[in-house]
Amino acid sequence: MKNSLRIHPDDNVAVALQDLPQGMGIPAFDLHLQDRVPQKHKFTLYDLAQGAPVMMYGLKVGTLSLPLKAGSLLASRHIQHATEKAVVRPSLYRWYAPDVSPFSEATWKGYLREDGNFGTRNHWLVIPLVFCENRNVEALRKIFDEQLGYGHSLLQYDLSALKQAYLNNSSEALFRERPGKPQRFFKNVEGIKYLTHHSGCGGTRQDAEMLIKLLAAYLVHPNTAGATVLSLGCQNAQMQLLQQELRRLSPGYSRPVVWAEQQAFGSQERFMDYLIKESFAGMAQANKQRRQKASIRKLTLGLECGGSDGFSGISANPALGEASDLLVALGGSSLLAEFPELNGVEQELIDRCTNIETAERFSQLMQAYEKRALAAGSSFAANPSPGNIKDGLLTDAMKSAGAAKKGGTAPIVDVLDYTEKRQKSGLNLLCTPGNDVESTTALAASGANLIVFTTGLGTPTGNPLSPVLKMSSNTALAHNMPDIIDIDAGGVIRGEHTPMEVGEQLLRLMLKVASGESLTKAEQLGQDDFIPWKRDISL
Repeated sequence: MKNSLRIHPDDNVAVALQDLPQGMGIPAFDLHLQDRVPQKHKFTLYDLAQGAPVMMYGLKVGTLSLPLKAGSLLASRHIQHATEKAVVRPSLYRWYAPDVSPFSEATWKGYLREDGNFGTRNHWLVIPLVFCENRNVEALRKIFDEQLGYGHSLLQYDLSALKQAYLNNSSEALFRERPGKPQRFFKNVEGIKYLTHHSGCGGTRQDAEMLIKLLAAYLVHPNTAGATVLSLGCQNAQMQLLQQELRRLSPGYSRPVVWAEQQAFGSQERFMDYLIKESFAGMAQANKQRRQKASIRKLTLGLECGGSDGFSGISANPALGEASDLLVALGGSSLLAEFPELNGVEQELIDRCTNIETAERFSQLMQAYEKRALAAGSSFAANPSPGNIKDGLLTDAMKSAGAAKKGGTAPIVDVLDYTEKRQKSGLNLLCTPGNDVESTTALAASGANLIVFTTGLGTPTGNPLSPVLKMSSNTALAHNMPDIIDIDAGGVIRGEHTPMEVGEQLLRLMLKVASGESLTKAEQLGQDDFIPWKRDISL
């Protein structure tokens, strides 16, 4: 196994693939280390002056705040965020698509919808139009999950034993074994998903309108079998607005939906009685759906990363990029999101756009987002989290250069704003925050019927509608948190596998998950994270 890696020939820093002691010779770069360099961190390959650009992935990812000798540890105090300015220009980009012959006969089994799309899941949604209805949604959750077999309890704590241990001044607590998985009453309704949130009223009308678009996108999503929609009656996010948006998105929509407004019912008892009976009838109708063979062209993959580390951009993200390229070459689609984490790689993405109009839209959305960040007293430079920095991602541009690898090398066929539905097959860019849950929420809204989430530090994030597969950038994480990781890309770091080999393995797993043959770890844990993006600003 190599001890370090220069990612691109133009780079003036290298990544430590293992802990490297001070004074260690690095023959590949003809230098000795000035400092101890922890695994995942970077060291300089040449003597660099103050103000010199720091190059990684062949891109400018920052400038030096002070001079450094060759072999010096690059730490956050040494570098500040900086990028090259991108320009929209005609592109002669040529894509060399990967060999897809191993997948030429690949299919999966999904749920055919009235618009010709296929779902990887058959979920019933319970949607409040305003936070005032969250309590009623939670009441429905308790009734449906307990009595229809949709609970996700992983451990049963024996609180009586715990209380007795406390009274006896004992530190021991007793636990019951995990019960067997409950049997679903509706075998083909694979989940009941509750989209509680804190929006719908009290904020700006624009936020309410955006919430309506988001919820309508979830209603038309191919993984949705039907839904129960709860309204109070007086909020900004009115029921008729959602119905109007639903008709606009899907004029032929035919899935069962229960519409109920609490203020029209009077008593809580009548309201809940109606919700329960009508939802049960709707689920019975949705239960008639059956999986059938679907082309791989009917897969739309959401590309996400979070809890990233210094290995994410050289193992998990490139492997996901290979899987994305394979899917696109086979006629499927991918969505690359998290615009704050594309800062610094704009030129590369602009040059991959299939036409000037698409490139201009990407540039405009990026500039508008950055202006909102600056107006809020922040900037893209504030994106890296303390965990990112501790594990070697020192600037937003450095983080972005690795994060963009999730998008592979395919041409960019379209650029979507938040909640816009994918229309074109191929690689699309989607404007979302870098916030993990806000971004996965948006990926599902734009049509991702499957999401792959790379991580170097670990995160349990899931989505209520689309299965979320987790890929670790390093094997230590896969061993430490096995209940959240579905596939490990750590073999790339050790030189045991190439990103393409892991990408092919990932695509095979994706097809199994899409067909319902395998549940993701996030699904097994009941991780149904849902956060609408308030457009004031979120990084």
